[in-house]
Amino acid sequence: MAIRLGDIAPDFTAPTTAGDISFHAWKEGSWAVLFSHPKDFTPVCTTELGYTAKLKDDFDKRNVKAIAVSVDSVESHNNWLTDIEETQGTAVNFPIIGDPDRKVADLYDMIHPAANDTLTVRSVFIVDPANKVRLTLTYPASTGRNFDEILRVIDSLQLTDSNKVATPVNWRQGDDVIISPGLSNEDAAKLFPGGWDEQRPYLRLTKQPS
Repeated sequence: MAIRLGDIAPDFTAPTTAGDISFHAWKEGSWAVLFSHPKDFTPVCTTELGYTAKLKDDFDKRNVKAIAVSVDSVESHNNWLTDIEETQGTAVNFPIIGDPDRKVADLYDMIHPAANDTLTVRSVFIVDPANKVRLTLTYPASTGRNFDEILRVIDSLQLTDSNKVATPVNWRQGDDVIISPGLSNEDAAKLFPGGWDEQRPYLRLTKQPS
């Protein structure tokens, strides 16, 4: 069954390049980005894993842990790590799950329906500290993911969780935000004393809360 937004992310125990982990315990108190790869030693995935490793400081300051999975073994992953470091200029600094029995792939409905019974689709799950799934994305095998967009979504989720706002199209850190439509002007004035630009009663733009 497909995983929906708001569902509790399925827990699992699995071998990884960083040793055996239990997903919920490993990420306890943190956000997580769980993303899958069709198989090891593939070109698009090599670039993605290298770029994700370069984002470690960005993930750390957002309290986010990255973890990848493919249906190849941990031994295969470890052999692949050298290629990633040599071609992408950085060592992989997060776990890659070995999933030859497809336990994790099946839990998260990652098996590619149009390829064969082992290739995983290029999926992304953002999971919050309460283990709720907050975003799902699935890319075609030929298209590399945009991890800058994944960071942008995490910024939006963390901001909107803490403030009664939403983020408009193409929003980035520091841009104006939208006051929640369910908030009256009277209550909004208490939360946003600097005021807002009321383009419509339901569209009130204000400075991003610090």
